[in-house]
Amino acid sequence: MDKLLIFGHQSPDTDAITSAISFSYLQNQLGKVTEPVALGEATDETQYALDYFSTKAPRVVDTVAEEAEEVMLVDHNEAQQSASDIDKVKVVAVVDHHRIANFQTADPVYYRAEPVGCTNTIILKLFKEHNVEVPKDIAGLMLSAIISDTLLLKSPTCTEEDEKAAKELADLAGVDLEKYGKELLKAGTNTSDKNADQILNSDAKNFPMGDFTVRIGQVNVVDAQEVLDRKEELLKEMASQSSANSYDLFLLVITNVLESDSVAIVYGEERNRVANAFGKDIVEDTILLENVVSRKKQVVPQLTKELS
Repeated sequence: MDKLLIFGHQSPDTDAITSAISFSYLQNQLGKVTEPVALGEATDETQYALDYFSTKAPRVVDTVAEEAEEVMLVDHNEAQQSASDIDKVKVVAVVDHHRIANFQTADPVYYRAEPVGCTNTIILKLFKEHNVEVPKDIAGLMLSAIISDTLLLKSPTCTEEDEKAAKELADLAGVDLEKYGKELLKAGTNTSDKNADQILNSDAKNFPMGDFTVRIGQVNVVDAQEVLDRKEELLKEMASQSSANSYDLFLLVITNVLESDSVAIVYGEERNRVANAFGKDIVEDTILLENVVSRKKQVVPQLTKELS
């Protein structure tokens, strides 16, 4: 039986990597032969979770077509966020919690998409539907993803289903939800040892909006000023990457996980459209986004409406 590869989006966050692991485990229990892989290195936050639950990070791949004819996607569906040769393989399954865009297949496909805060919330349902028990380590990784994606259940993307899943998985993993959650989020907030490219792209995605290509990165911090002090360095790198990749807009959303607010550094000729989208002025290349913590729900829809 040929092996299937399972992976999340480029510049993978905790949900992208752990959902590949959890969904691969489930598929293997159901008789398939799969391997979780990643389209990028694990972030500090993700590595904390992997180490805590004694799990090896999935190997990083650049392409998939040379290894597998069929793949499964988790935590994404848009082609520009996937493997560079995604058009050369057959997508047989998708489990996601994002918008559906730029996705089509030649054959019928298993597609599970729900408006919840985390892909692993959906995967937990799949474990139950197939009567497969969730091992302690897998439960811990799935919990870590929910904590990460919902900022410890405080994000507007968080649903009652996410809250219920987090509590259940915390019990299975044998951890205190609040204590472990704070430790996990704190592990991902250090930016002092990262260069400009790492800060911009450790959690970044491309979004087609109308005739424009928008690059949106997000970094979680406990002190936004630490990143803002490097604004000129970051703007220079944003300019370079925008030129090289034809980005019309580049935003870096800096989110304070303790105060649940964000400030964004904005680069691009369409920057005034960002101001219009949020009804706020851009001052010295930054825009204050009060009570904004979710790129998916509080940034992408507003910009899409303005630019489309």
